[in-house]
Amino acid sequence: MSTPLILGCFWVLAAAATAMLPMRRQMVPGLALLAAAPVLLVWIGYRHGWLWLPVGLFAFLSMFRNPLLYFLRRVMGKPAPLPKELEK
Repeated sequence: MSTPLILGCFWVLAAAATAMLPMRRQMVPGLALLAAAPVLLVWIGYRHGWLWLPVGLFAFLSMFRNPLLYFLRRVMGKPAPLPKELEK
């Protein structure tokens, strides 16, 4: 097994552990996972064939659809309400 696949497995385990945290504690590890995912996906695609990039990208977008929609709405200037758990 290659290094990018091993790191990808650790990324999945870290994402699952982050999802089990309370909503307020998910922000920092979630942003780190969000930033690391594109690099890891490109690395996996480079080492094992570009067919795996869209497969991994689909899984990534499925897992992070709500945070990505939130950031997209913020960039577009549309209202982006926070979940009730994150409101202070």
